[in-house]
Amino acid sequence: MDDELNALRRTRLRWNTPLSETHAELLLDRMDLGAGHLVDLGCGWGELLLRALRRAPGLRGTGVDTDVTGLERGRAAARERGVDVEFTEADAASWGGPADRAFCVGAAHAFGSTKAALEGLARVVPSGRLLYGDGFWAAPPNPAAAEIFGPDTLTLPDLLDAVDAAGWRVLHLSTADQLEWDDFESSSRRAWQEWLLAHPADPRAPEVRAWLDERQRQYVGDYRGVLGLVYLVLGR
Repeated sequence: MDDELNALRRTRLRWNTPLSETHAELLLDRMDLGAGHLVDLGCGWGELLLRALRRAPGLRGTGVDTDVTGLERGRAAARERGVDVEFTEADAASWGGPADRAFCVGAAHAFGSTKAALEGLARVVPSGRLLYGDGFWAAPPNPAAAEIFGPDTLTLPDLLDAVDAAGWRVLHLSTADQLEWDDFESSSRRAWQEWLLAHPADPRAPEVRAWLDERQRQYVGDYRGVLGLVYLVLGR
């Protein structure tokens, strides 16, 4: 896909994770936000980070990601809302810290695995709270789902064992429900679906249509109800 379409693809997403507004507010409540330094590792466009900073004016915020388009979207949103935040183009695993609070939602892959992420984040937040979001097998995967998400995806009990092994304590646990998943998956395709309806004769349309159809087939046929997403507020 070209730069124009790549920039368009995620524009209908609030954030790049299956999370409702109400669920997000609950997670921010459990983070006990206050003064100090909050870093969002794998921030995307930093929507959750911006909301946290609006809640707690005493926080200093840093968003870290390699997605230049997402970072520019975050900077534009911060300017529009008058939020003082630093967005840094870097690999999440390379940011050394320390920080008083951290978000790492859907970015364990930057560290290599769930276990490596939890260990690395313990060095970033030596004493404080972490909002950690990660996929897990909610049901046994078929071979296609296992291939899509890889051998490092854990069951929820195994993921919690990794949390404990890395020295974290679980202050809050909740999972994305089916409506959150369906809304996320639909929203992730919506901008391209709208573009396709408006540009059916565009030379790029067959490729966009094929991608959309395959993504929907994978979701409904392979991992809907099979891959879960857990949100953990962890403390040290």
